[in-house]
Amino acid sequence: MKLPRTQAAALIVAHVVGMIDLVALPLWIGALMNRFGWNPAEAGFQVTAYLTCAVLASAWLAPRSPRIRGRRAATLSYLVAAAAFGGLAVAPSFALVAALHVLAGAGVGCGLSLAHGAIARTANPHRLFACAHLGLGLFGIAFFALTPLAIEQFGPAALFQIFCGLCLLAAVVNAVAFPVADDRATPAHAAPDARQPLDKRCGWIIGGIVLMALNQALVFSFVERIGVARGFAQSHVNAVLVACGFVNLLPPLAAALLQRRLRATTVAVAGPVAQIVLALVISQSADFAPYALATACWVFAMIFTHTFLFGLLARLDPTGRANASTPAMLMSGSAIGPLLGGLLIVRFGFGALGVAATVIGLACVMLMRRVRDSDASLDATGAGAAQSPGQA
Repeated sequence: MKLPRTQAAALIVAHVVGMIDLVALPLWIGALMNRFGWNPAEAGFQVTAYLTCAVLASAWLAPRSPRIRGRRAATLSYLVAAAAFGGLAVAPSFALVAALHVLAGAGVGCGLSLAHGAIARTANPHRLFACAHLGLGLFGIAFFALTPLAIEQFGPAALFQIFCGLCLLAAVVNAVAFPVADDRATPAHAAPDARQPLDKRCGWIIGGIVLMALNQALVFSFVERIGVARGFAQSHVNAVLVACGFVNLLPPLAAALLQRRLRATTVAVAGPVAQIVLALVISQSADFAPYALATACWVFAMIFTHTFLFGLLARLDPTGRANASTPAMLMSGSAIGPLLGGLLIVRFGFGALGVAATVIGLACVMLMRRVRDSDASLDATGAGAAQSPGQA
C-alpha cells in the first residue's frame, strides 16, 4: 500500500524510538556503570535483559501482526516503555533496575514489530526503511551532541528520563497517525498468505541479520570504554560519537540511491566482511586516528546491509511477518552482545572483542553466501522491482 506522508512519518518515528539501543548503547552501558559502580558484565546484563524481552515480545507478536489493530497496540506498547524508563531514572537496586529493563524491552519490542510489519507491507519497503534509518541517523546527531552534556550536568539518570520522553512522543504520534489501512486488512486477503510457511531463504537471512546485530552490539557497546582505556581524551571520544551520527546519514541515503544498482545478495556478503575489518581496527588500534575512523564508520555496514536485506525479505514474504520480526532479529544479537562483550573484556581485555567479531562475521558470511547461491532470480528481480520512484 502507498501511505500518506503523515502515516509514513509515524512509522519512521516508531522506528527511531524503538531502535534507540542502536544509537545509545555506549552511553547506556556507561550510565549504568557510572551511576551504580557496576563492572562491564553487570551493566551488560541489564541491557541484555532489556533486549531479551524485546526479542521475546517481537517473536510472539510478529506472526500475529497482520491481524492486530496496529494503532492502538503500538500506542499502548510505547506508553508501557515510557513508564518503565521513567522508573529507571529513580530505581535504587539491581533487581528493580532489571525488572524495569524487562518491562521497557517488552513495550519497545511490540511497538517496533508493529511498525516494521507495516513498513514491509508498503509499496516500496526498501525505500521507506531507508528513510527510517535516515531519521535514525539525524536523531543520532542530536542525541550524541546533547545527551552527554545532559548526563554530565544532571547525572546518569538523565539518560533514562530522555528515553522516557522519546517513548511518550512515539506513543502520541502513533495514536494520531499509525496507518489505519494496515489495521483493516481483511481475513480473505491476509489470512491465506499468513498461514503459509516462510521461504527457507528467509531463515538464512534472519540468521545473518542476527549475527551482524551480535557483532554490532558486541563492539559498539564498548567503543567509549575502549577509547578511554587507550588513554584518549574523553572530549575526543565524545567527538567521535558525534561524528558517528553524521556518518550514519550516509548508509540509508546510499541504500536508497543504489536500490536498483547493487545486488542485494552481494551486499549481504560484503556487509559482515566490512564488520570484521572495522572491529579489528577498533579493538586493536593504539592510535587515535584509526580508532576514530573505524568507530565513526562502524554502524555504516549494519545499516546499509540491513536496508537491502529488509527489501529482500519483503519480496520473499509479502505478508510482512518476516520483517515484523526485525526487532527479534536485531535484538537477539544485541541482547547477547553487551553481556558477551563484558565477559570477554573482564577475562581477556578489549582485544578479545576483535577476535570474537571475526569468528561471528565469518559465520555470517557463510549464511549470506547460501542466500546468494540459492537462486539467481533474487538479484534479477531487483530491490524494488517495477515500483515507481515516488512510492513510499
